[in-house]
Amino acid sequence: MPSPILVISHTHDIHAIEVLGHLARRGADAVLFDTGRLPRETRLTIAHDPLHDWRGAAQFDGRTLDMAAIRAVWWRRPQPFAVHAELGGPADQGFAVAETHAAVSGLWSLLDARWINDPDADDRAARKAWQLKLARQTGLRIPRTCMTNDPDAARAFIAAEPGRVIYKAFSATEQLWRETRVLNADEAVGLDAVRYAPVIFQEFIAGTCDLRVTIVGSQVFAASITASAGAYEYDFRVSMGDVAIAAHDLPAPIERALLALMAALGLVYGAIDLRLTPGGDYVFLEINPAGQWLFVEHVTGQPIGAAIADVLVGWAV
Repeated sequence: MPSPILVISHTHDIHAIEVLGHLARRGADAVLFDTGRLPRETRLTIAHDPLHDWRGAAQFDGRTLDMAAIRAVWWRRPQPFAVHAELGGPADQGFAVAETHAAVSGLWSLLDARWINDPDADDRAARKAWQLKLARQTGLRIPRTCMTNDPDAARAFIAAEPGRVIYKAFSATEQLWRETRVLNADEAVGLDAVRYAPVIFQEFIAGTCDLRVTIVGSQVFAASITASAGAYEYDFRVSMGDVAIAAHDLPAPIERALLALMAALGLVYGAIDLRLTPGGDYVFLEINPAGQWLFVEHVTGQPIGAAIADVLVGWAV
């Protein structure tokens, strides 16, 4: 019997629901595991003894899941832990969260499973500075970049750039999302504010289109994203209703470099953003280890969700 497949996400994640549908049609025993229900709604037990290998059980929704049997995991959208409301003040609640994190992290390390993506690799790969270093080493062109909380360093970088400069945040959530912006003259006056938190400054790369390249294992799904005239040119996510999306054929050297980057980052899945310049250069912007892909699949028909399901089913033996 194939082992259960663990999908770590939540019920409102449309990407998880899409892949769970593919898995169900393949007859797989796929389980949605929401870390946001720990420890309040899900019971977790890990047991060791001198004579046997470890044992683990997670109890939720009337099911007891044998965690030691798991062989395939999709680390999609882990949620913050939810502690019991009757706990005391912030100190007690913080202690409960920390203890839950310690237990659950230990569980992930115990699993004899393959991951899309391994949580530790996923965490490292999300680091923007690390991405750029490895992208350059694998032969990809990258933008000139300065990440700093030093106002003087920011001003020096901006002054040295011959063209426009964009700036962006290191991370984003659904609640706190910030688009990439061009630095205007009136904003340059307020550069002292970077002392509060580091900011990413980059040269602006003029392009004929953006590209979203979704990689699943050795499969590469590339799509061009072309904004209409007057659309927001610094971040296609701002004007998604104003873009044309189409399948795109990457040059073989760029595809090889992207696969090499994935290997260097230790990723099975990645959503990569590139920009194609008028001169035909492909410029690496960033990679999201758990980036969105349905908006591409719905338009192009590229079977990204099916590819994820196929990898997981192949591992669940």
